[in-house]
Amino acid sequence: MKSISNEENHPKIGVGVFIFRGGEFLMGQRKGTHGTDTWSVPGGYQEFGESWEDASMREAMEETGIKIKNVRFGAITNNIFTDENKHTITIWTISDWESGEPVINEPDKFVRQDWFDFDSLPEPLFLPWRELIAGEFYENLRLELAKSKK
Repeated sequence: MKSISNEENHPKIGVGVFIFRGGEFLMGQRKGTHGTDTWSVPGGYQEFGESWEDASMREAMEETGIKIKNVRFGAITNNIFTDENKHTITIWTISDWESGEPVINEPDKFVRQDWFDFDSLPEPLFLPWRELIAGEFYENLRLELAKSKK
């Protein structure tokens, strides 16, 4: 694969946070310059010195007002946004809803939010989601969600 890197453009590490509640997970429709109008779970960039578990808890609270627990690894994807000259690595985490109802705390980043399952995904999906669906971890995420129904 051809390299599209330069001095300022190295892969950034992000988290995508699945918040499981009653057999569904929260997704938001994105707004802004990166992935406008696409859908994804809450998430963002991991800060220096922060674990991906802490980044997941922080991003969930910042974006949705939801407190999560039992944060664990779900998947990883390599995402190259050729049109934007961006490269990210997403660590997808699985978490369980602890408290709170979703609110849009960052209206500059999200238009709306709702609960979905893997059989009712909204369209269009954010590019990392397309990578996730094509990857090796997708079926494991579906199995983990099925466990949350119990």
